[in-house]
Amino acid sequence: MKPYTAADVARIAGVSQSTVSYVLSGRRPISDDTRRRVQEVIEQLTYEPNHGAQALAGQETRVIGLVVPFDTAADKAGLLPFIDTIATNLREKDYDLLLITSREGPQGLSRIAGRRLCDGIILMDVKAFEDDRIDVAAALGVPVVMIGVPDEPAGLTCVDLDFEGAARLVIDEFADTGHDQVVVVGYPAAMTEVGLNFVHRLTTTARAQATDRGLKYSEISPIEFGRAGARSAVEQLQAMHSPYERLGVFLAGSHSLDQLVPMLIAAGLAPGAQLSLIALATDDAAADADPPVSNVALDPHQVSLRAMQTLFELLAQCSRGEGRVELVPTHLTRRATVMAPRS
Repeated sequence: MKPYTAADVARIAGVSQSTVSYVLSGRRPISDDTRRRVQEVIEQLTYEPNHGAQALAGQETRVIGLVVPFDTAADKAGLLPFIDTIATNLREKDYDLLLITSREGPQGLSRIAGRRLCDGIILMDVKAFEDDRIDVAAALGVPVVMIGVPDEPAGLTCVDLDFEGAARLVIDEFADTGHDQVVVVGYPAAMTEVGLNFVHRLTTTARAQATDRGLKYSEISPIEFGRAGARSAVEQLQAMHSPYERLGVFLAGSHSLDQLVPMLIAAGLAPGAQLSLIALATDDAAADADPPVSNVALDPHQVSLRAMQTLFELLAQCSRGEGRVELVPTHLTRRATVMAPRS
């Protein structure tokens, strides 16, 4: 049987075809009575319009929305592995990707869900506190998976790297090798001021673990990415360094890894000799540094895959989830930038 078309819906509902289009797209205001009449006809027929209109007829859109922080504080280069993995995974499953920028806020979520433009949503750039998109996302009629763990997830499913576990691995490594103090080299002001969840989770855990292990703790934060930021970090580390204490440096913002290491060496603070250095970085980036740097693994590929697997599980169950948190474990790779254990 041939599927019904927008023209059929318009004829049965007693409206123009353009009115049907406006009801589906939301581009023009339509009276509640007319909108209700059109939607009732769509539900009664096997009409199969394109993308957004399909959902109004009880059909899948085969589209997943991805909310990305292109226009906010996040590291733009760091976003690309997430987006690439998600897009590739979707195409393998014959889904399309709809990108929404974080600047649209909760209105963007309401818009794409209200117009039935997608079957589910991946939400990135989550704040630790007072993210006004979370309550809106929790009320949507489609599954939402957050990459990130806010303080109040509002019953939404969260997937992320185990930043808390990463912080504990680093602090324990410094404590077990006889260090006296640890310094976390953090993130730019634009990322710390908006309260991105992973920044809060990592630094809070590092501070608590250092206290538990009896280490002095301090942060170089905010610190900008790039050469100027790396130079500033080195100057501050020079002021903190003492020949009578072992200093462990945790580079949380790995974007400056290739600039920080040579500057440390030039300043007489060679990692593995005058101080110890561990970076939160991908294994490839840490291994390619000169010299190769000890690291806790940052794996956006695995985080993205797990987020997609979780979303498709929810779609298969016709469920919006029950608010579970899934953390992708990390691991510590030891290289020569950590001093030998104190005898």
